[in-house]
Amino acid sequence: MTSDLDIYRTASVLIREHGDEADLVAAQRADSFLEAGDMAGSAVWRRVLKAINEIRREKRYEGESVN
Repeated sequence: MTSDLDIYRTASVLIREHGDEADLVAAQRADSFLEAGDMAGSAVWRRVLKAINEIRREKRYEGESVN
């Protein structure tokens, strides 16, 4: 299983390298793995996509504490 740290590192690299299109790149990779029948690979890239969205998030969730 891929660690959360690795997922967030990958998300950060994609944001740095692809800017506003980082989420699109991650989604395309997830789809590619899915089409190839690699469910585990697709799941990893969906986690990366979720991490990209979390990194970019500007609003707190209701009840979320501030670090």
